[in-house]
Amino acid sequence: MALEGFVPYSREAASLYMKRRWWLGITLGDLFDKACDLYPNKEALVGASKRYTFAALRREVDKLAGALLAHGLKPGDRVLLQLPNWPEFVISYFALQKAGLVVVLLTVDHTAREIAHLARLTSPRGWILPRRYRKTDCVPLIGQVRAENPALETVILAGEGLDDCLDLDALIEEGGRLEDLGLMLEEVRPDPGDVCQILPSGGTTGLPKGAPRTHNDYICNVEYKSKAWDMNVTDVCLVATTVGHNLALLVCVTAAVFHGAKIVMLDSTYPEDFCRTVQEEEVTCTGLVPTLASRIANFEKLGDFDLESLQKVYVGAAKSFPELVQKVESNLGGLYFHAFGMVEGPCCQTRPLDPFEVRAQTIGRPICPYDEFRTLDLQGRPTPRGTEGELAAKGPGVFTGYFRNPQANLSAFTPDGWFRTGDLAVIDEDGNIRITGRIKDIIIRGGENIAAEEVEELISSHPGVEYVAVVGMPDPDFGEAICAFIKPVSGARLCEADIIEHLRQTGASKIFQPKRFEFINEIPLTAAGKADKKVLRQAVMERTRDAEQKQ
Repeated sequence: MALEGFVPYSREAASLYMKRRWWLGITLGDLFDKACDLYPNKEALVGASKRYTFAALRREVDKLAGALLAHGLKPGDRVLLQLPNWPEFVISYFALQKAGLVVVLLTVDHTAREIAHLARLTSPRGWILPRRYRKTDCVPLIGQVRAENPALETVILAGEGLDDCLDLDALIEEGGRLEDLGLMLEEVRPDPGDVCQILPSGGTTGLPKGAPRTHNDYICNVEYKSKAWDMNVTDVCLVATTVGHNLALLVCVTAAVFHGAKIVMLDSTYPEDFCRTVQEEEVTCTGLVPTLASRIANFEKLGDFDLESLQKVYVGAAKSFPELVQKVESNLGGLYFHAFGMVEGPCCQTRPLDPFEVRAQTIGRPICPYDEFRTLDLQGRPTPRGTEGELAAKGPGVFTGYFRNPQANLSAFTPDGWFRTGDLAVIDEDGNIRITGRIKDIIIRGGENIAAEEVEELISSHPGVEYVAVVGMPDPDFGEAICAFIKPVSGARLCEADIIEHLRQTGASKIFQPKRFEFINEIPLTAAGKADKKVLRQAVMERTRDAEQKQ
């Protein structure tokens, strides 16, 4: 089913990928059913005091899929999926896939502003989210987003019901009473070339773009990424990072189902909870971001837990330093897989037999041998091996363009179809890739991509701000933090509290809040009249270093 706004693969490329079986020609629903057929009595999913075998999980998934269709959702409709690390996420995700619906992936931290933007972009007819999550009541959020998106008719709540919303548990129970459920799901099975989900791009140029992925190209990522770190049916995979991010979905959830491995959902980032879960469930592998890996490796009570089962630790979403690789392998015992991945599809990572130097200093090789990677100079021409350039990729695991955004696609792709990642890199003679910098003006805080441009836009909307320039600064907990250099308008008296309160009133996510503010009389400019961020980065490095020396 063609989805308006999706850029299809060329006929020649699609034919080649199918002929060579770089695409498997199956759907994510097929993937799920195959695991359930192979291992019906094997434990498949654990979390929040719930446990499911593959057979039991399939019953829940099928019932929910049928109920979604019975309530008027149709194949190809977009549905926002915004659940935390609960078993309900896995059930909902595969139910949406089997019903032929298109998942729009959200995190529980997305604000009303961001959700409304993604809803305007994707025109969803459904939304699955918690009634409340921890201390947050989601009812006001629902009202805000619905007011701007009247076509968002079907809202499904996990946890507690609401008058004008459906209850997830009741919906699953309702689906169990449907006749001919199997026939109904067979009739709506999507084509493997159909779009299965739209993933937020991380907002590297303002509010998130949408990266549509087909069953074919996403399963290509799933297959080769999971094989690159030797995931197999005996694994017990702990989902400890936010499942609304592609890292957890790709590396842990869908990969585990591909191999028939067991998924353990953990809705906590406390090191003690992580260690206890590894011990109790005999976890063998997990996917982390560097900040969480560091927090766990430095946990003072690590010795109180038996972590012997942990064999593999995948770490991606931000740069890992050699010291972290060494500490994780020494303190946790598992092999460190240094990885790079994008929702757009380009993925690289180290391998089990790579020497320490490769694991510590590079992101390894492309996961799929049929995806092509190269570096480009400023004119878009390929650079020789060993020469720095912008990392670019194309192939069966790489997407073809942003959803309903032809303008972004003009700059994101070269004329001959190579996707430009925005990262500077060097590819050595062995094909290992080292990231050396970023072309895109982003700050990576704890694995979250934050567009400097968006933070600047939010701060500059304060009437007392004449000019603002945002740069990244080193942070021991999150890798990078935001530093805002602000020039007030003449006569204005600003302080940190003024800007923080302004950001709160705009509805901005807390991740956009700078850690450090510098109020200055003049912003240094380049010859082109833009803020000289090289000078600003150097300034904040010197000021933080001076402050540390005085302590």
